[in-house]
Amino acid sequence: SVTFFSDEELEKIVIDPAELRNPGYVKAKAVLEDIELFDAAFFGFSPREAAITDPQQRLFMECAWEALEHAGYNPEKFPGAIGVYAGAGANNYLLFNLASSGHLVGSINAFQALIHNKNDHLATRVAYKLNLRGPAVNVQTACSTSLVALHHACHSLLTYQSDICMAGGVTISHPQNMGYLYHDRGIGSPDGHCRTFDADAQGTVGGSGAGILVLKRYEEAVAEGDTIHAVILSSAINNDGSMKVGYTAPSVDGQAEVIETALGLAGIDPATIGYVEAHGTATPMGDPIEVAALTRAYRASTQAQGFCAIGSVKTNVGHLDTAAGVAGVIKTVEALKHAVIPASLHFQHPNPAIDFASSPFYVNAQRSEWRIDSDTPRRAGVSSFGLGGTNAHAILQAAPARTPSGPSRSSQLLILSAQTDAALEQANENLVAALTQQPDINLADVAYTLQVGRKAHTHRRMVVCTTIAESISHLEALTPERVFSRVQEPCNRPLTFMFPGQGSQYVQMGRELYEQEARFREEMDRCLALLKPHMGGLDLRAILFPPVGEEEAASKTLLQTNVTQPALFVIEYALAQLWLSWGVLPTAMIGHSVGEYVAACLAGVLSLEDALALVALRGQLIQSLPAGAMLSVPLAEKELLPLLTEELSLAAVNGPALCVVSGPPEAVAQLETRLSTQKVICRPLHTSHAFHSHMMEPILAQFTEAVRRVKLHAPQMPYLSNVTGTWITEAQATDPAYWARHIRQTVRFADGLAELLQHPDAVLLEVGPGRVLRTIVRWHPHKKPNQFMLASLPHPQEKQSDIAFLLATIGHLWLAGIELDGAKFYEQEQRHRLPLPTYPFQRQRYWIDLRPTHVAEGAAFHEGMLEKKGDVADWFYVPVWQESAQGISTNGKHSEDGPWLLFVTPDGPGSRFAAQLRAQGARVITVQPGSSFRKRGAEDFEINPDQRGEYESLLATLKEQELTPARIVHFWSVASEARSVEQELSFGFYALLYLAQALGTQRITTPVKLLVVSSNAQEVVGNDLLSPERATLVGPCMVIPREYPYVSCRSIDIAWPLPAGWQEERLLEQLAWESTSPATEPFVAYRSGRRWEKSFKPAHLDELPKPTAGLREQGTYLITGGLGGLGITFAEHLSQTVQANLVLVGRSDFPARELWDAWLTSHEAGDTTSRKIRQLREMEARGSQLLIAAADVTDEAAMRQVVTAARERFGAIHGVIHAAGVPAGGLVQLKSAQEVARVMGPKIQGTRVLERLFTDSSLDFLALCSSLTTAVGRLGQVDY
Repeated sequence: SVTFFSDEELEKIVIDPAELRNPGYVKAKAVLEDIELFDAAFFGFSPREAAITDPQQRLFMECAWEALEHAGYNPEKFPGAIGVYAGAGANNYLLFNLASSGHLVGSINAFQALIHNKNDHLATRVAYKLNLRGPAVNVQTACSTSLVALHHACHSLLTYQSDICMAGGVTISHPQNMGYLYHDRGIGSPDGHCRTFDADAQGTVGGSGAGILVLKRYEEAVAEGDTIHAVILSSAINNDGSMKVGYTAPSVDGQAEVIETALGLAGIDPATIGYVEAHGTATPMGDPIEVAALTRAYRASTQAQGFCAIGSVKTNVGHLDTAAGVAGVIKTVEALKHAVIPASLHFQHPNPAIDFASSPFYVNAQRSEWRIDSDTPRRAGVSSFGLGGTNAHAILQAAPARTPSGPSRSSQLLILSAQTDAALEQANENLVAALTQQPDINLADVAYTLQVGRKAHTHRRMVVCTTIAESISHLEALTPERVFSRVQEPCNRPLTFMFPGQGSQYVQMGRELYEQEARFREEMDRCLALLKPHMGGLDLRAILFPPVGEEEAASKTLLQTNVTQPALFVIEYALAQLWLSWGVLPTAMIGHSVGEYVAACLAGVLSLEDALALVALRGQLIQSLPAGAMLSVPLAEKELLPLLTEELSLAAVNGPALCVVSGPPEAVAQLETRLSTQKVICRPLHTSHAFHSHMMEPILAQFTEAVRRVKLHAPQMPYLSNVTGTWITEAQATDPAYWARHIRQTVRFADGLAELLQHPDAVLLEVGPGRVLRTIVRWHPHKKPNQFMLASLPHPQEKQSDIAFLLATIGHLWLAGIELDGAKFYEQEQRHRLPLPTYPFQRQRYWIDLRPTHVAEGAAFHEGMLEKKGDVADWFYVPVWQESAQGISTNGKHSEDGPWLLFVTPDGPGSRFAAQLRAQGARVITVQPGSSFRKRGAEDFEINPDQRGEYESLLATLKEQELTPARIVHFWSVASEARSVEQELSFGFYALLYLAQALGTQRITTPVKLLVVSSNAQEVVGNDLLSPERATLVGPCMVIPREYPYVSCRSIDIAWPLPAGWQEERLLEQLAWESTSPATEPFVAYRSGRRWEKSFKPAHLDELPKPTAGLREQGTYLITGGLGGLGITFAEHLSQTVQANLVLVGRSDFPARELWDAWLTSHEAGDTTSRKIRQLREMEARGSQLLIAAADVTDEAAMRQVVTAARERFGAIHGVIHAAGVPAGGLVQLKSAQEVARVMGPKIQGTRVLERLFTDSSLDFLALCSSLTTAVGRLGQVDY
């Protein structure tokens, strides 16, 4: 709505005082909040890109994403073409903010700024960022832009250039908090109110907004279960031409014609239209012309009077310029949906120039029910007329009643995802709120929409539930055993299907799937029909799914091998086909014993008919053999083999220390007794025969002959052989003798698993009843932390729904990054897409503030303004520490502050601070310096401060455990004992550097508050700078927030150690307040209980204290970096003023004096060395004597030789200027320790070398040269 501003608000944006005093200045505008905010990371923008991008484009991009999600479509998965037609308003952000801040200076800057700001790129940038492959067209027809965009989008759909099309517009009037000067010939209202069609109407008021519509062909929207908000019957556009008063004037003829065209295309009687959303600018000329045009168009078909309401949304939100048309459409759609016509505001008396009484129209001044007298649906018209004459009109109709969606599974899987932890929690909260508000919403439709209508992001959550109430309960409480979350970065996980063997079967396995999953039922029925001739007419359904009361008998029958093996094959094959039908495709397979037949069949080695025949025969032949027994033994193969007698065989090696023995019952029992005396606990298996033993040999020849009668093919999908423990070969798969060996020989399952577990991201899915194989894999020593083992059906003891269990497995696969095809998953159902909460953007401020271009005459100069000061003497500032008010400690709880990460030392204040936070309910993780990364306790770690990778391991571990820190406090630079410079840098500067790099590597984009606590690193009250090497912390503290926009960083320097007792307790309270307060001062210090803040105070050059010792005439001065730009400038000054003797030291060799003439002759005049030679000769001509030396200032021996040579030639050295330095550059994320050492060496080691060389000298001065970077912390300059 319209906002009215105070004079104080307007003065803040530097409006010309004369304009503000003008009686015609209207202090009003329809303001859009938070235009400076944007979720840059979501759309892949760097902070700088986001800051220089037109806020109109940013807002429209977010609206486009929300619109598609609201419609229930994921552009990445939609198979058709999605188009976008849109337009934006005038870009004042480019004109005012970017231009005033220098972003248009230089060809590269200007190009980047224009690319991110020209309206040409609105639609195409949306298409690029959302991966839309339909038409992306920018429309620009002034006020009618977004309705013209809708017209073109409809045409794109009707000509099949698009399958979904978005249309809309955006306008952000900037600066927002600014009024306008009223002019009687303009369109602005004199009082900030828009009185459309009223006698007092004198214009409109500007506003900001964005709107976007998602359009589809009607029949397809109905067929695909879309939520249809309204139907567009027709649209039309035209232009007034020149037959009107002027270019900006409206035309009765043009408007009437476009409305008549739209009515004709709709093929309806205008008398059936109950409302028209007018353009309605409330101008004395525009309103009468608009009603006259509408009346002319309607009078062609009806003479009825006063039947159609009319109004304008501009009375509510102002004139949204390019977004005005879409705003009118959205208002009208809501009116059609709710059968209520909103009031057109500020209407009291009709404009006398409008003959409403004899027209079809009346102004809807009050909210009214939209009643209809017939079966004709509600209809409405929407007009939008552009400055310059492009007119648009659309006819809308209420959406038809929606048929209910169909039945679904007994349980549903709800999935949520986001790009950050904070966004995921907000999405969770938003969904709970939506479900709470709509308790009768269809749960299956909710699950369907979340599955097919949302992109899967890295931060994921799933829950399986049966009712809306249950889903609300679990998502609200985040029930640990029901709601699962995980951060899954994009990766290409290999998926393996594992098919279990005999022993995993149970009655009723898969019964719910048979009843509710059509594909499972079809495949199972097909297998059973093929099996029947081989089973003597037996229908396995009666055994697998016995009636109540007959389960025990069925269980005994199912133990018979001739029944077990075919039954297992049928269940596993049908399950595999179900997974495949949902788009869950394995990259490999492995079977255990008879399970390998399913793998072979799916790989194409055996046809389904042949596989079933062989499995049935295999079971019957084994059933005909004498009974046997099998024993699971927890020993390694090499330990077990010496214990086996000739009667016993090694049936399976399931793990490095898990084997199965088979043989006659008596021999197996004897082995069990023998092992029990050795404290080896064995487990008898419930089998009828001694599989994979010598007892199988009588049937091998007959089975080999049977296999020879079937056609064997080369495998088309890789799977692992039980016989060899490695990948099956074509020769093996097509050899009948192989299948005989498969019955007799040891199942080398552990070897197969070792092969599969080589991939660190492997996922192994058990496709069959129970969890036997999953359990085996979990205990395999080669299993890695990021590998997943899942089952398809529950264990019989779990008493869990098959459907719910399978859905949970689907959810866990999705958490691990393996997605099924949502469309195929719901292929057998008639589902609806529902409007559910859209993505909760984590918007942050990306904004370049408007820089004032002038200061009104007589106005005071405000601190912080960027105007150039005329007097050079006013350009200087001095750093000062000012005492400030202390925060008040509330001793509050910190349980909701998010995880804390504290870098502590055992005896420092950090450990006590951690204990204090934990006592107050905070979740605290501590890190101490150690030799290598290790976990010291549940939430306590050690890392090697010098190993960058260990910081990444730490954050990766925390991220995996969903303990990504919201607050980090670094205490490693607090110490009471002396440390070497190298230790200080390791514990301080490098620790922060590596920490920031780890935050970047782990893609942590949630807000992080970093507090760097040091001791005695700043001189605040005098003589309290005890550890100057800790001042290097300034670099990371200032630069990290510039390069990592989600990290705020502050430095707190304390005096340490403190006496134990109240002083220490007080300090801990102060640190707790600093950690949680909204304070933003970058540098704070505490001394004797008092709080100090660092700032910079303006200082006139003439008022600064003068040095006590002046420059000596013909004194001797040593300058490091003496031949660099800064050093040679100092040298010239000394030469000009005191004809000094100059010792110029540089790292690089400089031509010897006798070679200067030759150099000048052989090199260009502009050559750098040539210029320096000429400068040096000018110094000599003034009377200065020069000693030019090559030495690295960090090399003490070399520097000592230079000093000795200087003293031998000139005598005492009177002053030293340390100007040596290595230029820096490069983002923190890309910095190596070697690069940092190269930059910091001259400044730190070089200064220490000079200190040692001149300890016994009485220098007049030692001047150290630094950079403005140390005060402002520039991007890419963390080490400079």
